[in-house]
Amino acid sequence: MRHTLQPARFLSTLLASAAIASLTLTASVQPADAFLDRIFGGRPVDEPQPVQPAPAPVLDKAVIAANKVSAPKYYTYKADQLAAFSLKALAVSPQPAAAQTAGGATSGETGTALTVSAQPVAPQAVAPHSVADQTGSIASPAVQPEPAEDKAALAFDAARPAFAALSFKALPEVAKAVETFYAQEPRFVWVENGAPGARFAALKSELERAGDFGLDPADYRVEAPALTGLEPAARDAALVDFEVKASIAALTYVLDARRGRVDPNRISGYHDLPRHKVDLTAEAKGLAAAADAGQYLRSRQLASPQFTALVEELARLKRETADTPQVVIAAGTLLKPGKSSPEVKNVVAAIRLRGSAALLEAHKDLLDTYMGEELYSDAIAGLVKAYQAEAGLNADGVVGAGTIQALTGESNASKIAKVELALERMRWLPENLGERRVFINQPAFTVAYFEPGKAPLEMRAVIGKKSNQTNFFYDTIETVEYNPYWGVPYSIIVNEKLSKLQQDPAWLDKAGYEVTTASGKPVSSASVDWHAVATGKMRVNVRQRPGDDNALGELKILFPNKHAIYMHDTPSRSLFKKDMRAFSHGCVRLADPRAMAAAVLGKTEAHVASRIATGKNNSEDVAGNIPVYIAYFTAWPQTDGSIGYFGDVYDRDAYLQKALEATRKARGTAES
Repeated sequence: MRHTLQPARFLSTLLASAAIASLTLTASVQPADAFLDRIFGGRPVDEPQPVQPAPAPVLDKAVIAANKVSAPKYYTYKADQLAAFSLKALAVSPQPAAAQTAGGATSGETGTALTVSAQPVAPQAVAPHSVADQTGSIASPAVQPEPAEDKAALAFDAARPAFAALSFKALPEVAKAVETFYAQEPRFVWVENGAPGARFAALKSELERAGDFGLDPADYRVEAPALTGLEPAARDAALVDFEVKASIAALTYVLDARRGRVDPNRISGYHDLPRHKVDLTAEAKGLAAAADAGQYLRSRQLASPQFTALVEELARLKRETADTPQVVIAAGTLLKPGKSSPEVKNVVAAIRLRGSAALLEAHKDLLDTYMGEELYSDAIAGLVKAYQAEAGLNADGVVGAGTIQALTGESNASKIAKVELALERMRWLPENLGERRVFINQPAFTVAYFEPGKAPLEMRAVIGKKSNQTNFFYDTIETVEYNPYWGVPYSIIVNEKLSKLQQDPAWLDKAGYEVTTASGKPVSSASVDWHAVATGKMRVNVRQRPGDDNALGELKILFPNKHAIYMHDTPSRSLFKKDMRAFSHGCVRLADPRAMAAAVLGKTEAHVASRIATGKNNSEDVAGNIPVYIAYFTAWPQTDGSIGYFGDVYDRDAYLQKALEATRKARGTAES
């Protein structure tokens, strides 16, 4: 049955629909489920909640500790290993022996008849010093005596078969040079008339004196072979083996003399020194051509005045006998003027022994009249002050540990070790340090500027503390910057500043620092996500504005390098009074920065002062390509010509000794 809608019901339905439509329009901003709930009386309405951002990571001590920037490390030294090689290619003669075909003569050098290769030989393979290389005909050996080089080539040619069974070991560079040399000049260099000759005697004598230059003679040991009673083939083999080993020893000596036995960059991340290249093939030819092979070897040692002074000091130390007078001052002694102590007489005795002639002459009256009194008088304190100044100590007249160390000195064995290490380190630097130069010796805590015709400018310095060691490298000075900004290294931000920012994120703003984003946009310290900075997810630049509190003081002297090390002034002047001055983050603080800036610029200190007086950040370029050496020597020539000895502030002597021992083991010359 069909139902029809009555007019009254239709009107009622229509009105209800209109009401619903009106409600829908007025409530369109509400969620659909809320609308239905109103119509049908459903569940209570849930009002929408605002989205809460994730909490920012907390910068706490654990985060700071976990993200500290590590300092460079010291390594377990990996020495160059000897490479095995052979010269089998030389076993075949490159051409028919002209002397044999000309008259059946034998070499006379080794007692072995010259052999003739059965293989055809290309013309370019002819040995440059062979008989076949000579122009014109040879009537007979009696009429045309063979030059020494030709005789050496003939003898070598006769002994070629011995190469087939021989093998050798050498440093890779040496092995390559030996192969190249004998391929280009196939002749005996050290064998004459069938035995080790006079050239070898001169060579051996010099090799045995390697210790005079801080090298180890065991690294270059080569002995003449025992030839008595050997059959010709065995004799040839012994002579060929000896010949090559003598060349290996000689070229190893040259390599060590020119660049050192140790690669410094394998010692630690604090060493940054290019290793010198040595053309050993050219050196082999030089040795072969030299009238005196021993003299040639000696000429390969460095010729700088600093190296020569150290060599002379080493010879002097080795000459001194074990009973050289020694003075003992009791450990823990502390003397100040007005006090009495039985150690006063030992202090005076030590100054008599170690003071310079000029110092002893200046205090002659006091020394002549001193009779062993125990009172540490003002007069004796004056003598001590003079000695302290001469020794580079703080001249305060107080006898403490540093002064006692200087007075009692080191044993000869200790000094010899330091000089030998200094000679090794010198081989890492350019042979010519430069007429104008700045030399920073870290163990001495000193900086010196040198210029021909002028007295050296020397001053105290503060270097990096043991946890922030100053690197060992050299560079060229480029700029003097006045009223400088201090760009705070990332390592210092993370390792030292974050703890302050944890307490107060605005600390940098309050302390006179500027913060910029990686793109250079200035930002407030408080607005930076320092947690992201600590974890390496964000980089910011922080610098301290110029001013009295600036860590760099009035100026800095720049030689751009990857270690961010430079010389600079400092407001912390009291540290220069200390004897041990390792307190910085790695840069070198100068006791007299204005004098150093004036020196490298070639200007007056008044000029430098005028640039500082502007109060504005400004800079000047340094002309002349002045090298600066940020070096590490526990024995080094002083500006007065004497050799100074210094403490091993970073323990680098010990690491170098380990590297040298590893080298001896790799070469098979270590003592058992």
